[in-house]
Amino acid sequence: MRVFLEISYDGTCYHGWQRQPVSLTVQQVIEEALERLCGAKTVIVGCGRTDAEVHASYYVAHCDIPSLSEAQRFDSLDQLAFKLNGMLDDDVAIRSITEVSDKAHARFDASDRSYTYLIHTIKNPFLSGRSARVFGDLNVEAMRKAALHLIFQGDFAAFCKTGSDVKTTICDVRKLEIFEDALQGQIRIEISADRYLRNMVRAIVGTLLDVGRGKLSEVDFQDVVASCDRSRAGRSAPGCGLYLSRVEYPSNVFVSSYL
Repeated sequence: MRVFLEISYDGTCYHGWQRQPVSLTVQQVIEEALERLCGAKTVIVGCGRTDAEVHASYYVAHCDIPSLSEAQRFDSLDQLAFKLNGMLDDDVAIRSITEVSDKAHARFDASDRSYTYLIHTIKNPFLSGRSARVFGDLNVEAMRKAALHLIFQGDFAAFCKTGSDVKTTICDVRKLEIFEDALQGQIRIEISADRYLRNMVRAIVGTLLDVGRGKLSEVDFQDVVASCDRSRAGRSAPGCGLYLSRVEYPSNVFVSSYL
């Protein structure tokens, strides 16, 4: 039977989600635990890729497992989730496992994905590895004004990793909001879209930081977007500040109890 796994993970110690030939990934450790419990090789398909050190406060993957009548090491999906959590390190958590239709697909059926990017400008040891430290003051209001020019359906090639093998660089960005806690020196950027290009969110954040530092004006930022030229955008922001935070599906595919 096919199931959706709702997952959270701290990506600090992993080389991203997707399996790599020599580096440890989140997909690998979950697949290895599933194989031990299901008694056979089990491939899981994620809702998308996350890079090294990137986190997920909410992630969805699907896989095919033996039916409950055939399984020998668990008698319910709740028990499977419990046993998986016991086998996985503390930085990966299975929040729930839900049976879905045989054709449900964690990646292709997703209709909306949201990312959160965390920044701190005041040194905080408790945010190390979970938020990006930025030195100096940022003009957050200027960043907000520039961000408005990203809410559209169109070409985001200026924020796509060079050499990416994609058929189209067209995305529909539906929301981009920036929140600031000036007293704590913390900034939160939230973005929602139908799809993302390789390194897209980190490139957007890096370019918005250039606006916040005064290196780019609002007009300059508009020109970067219109250019579709990655070399004109800012450097990618560090992976440690990025979280996949929300994945949505049509109600006939999957409805999460966590969102």
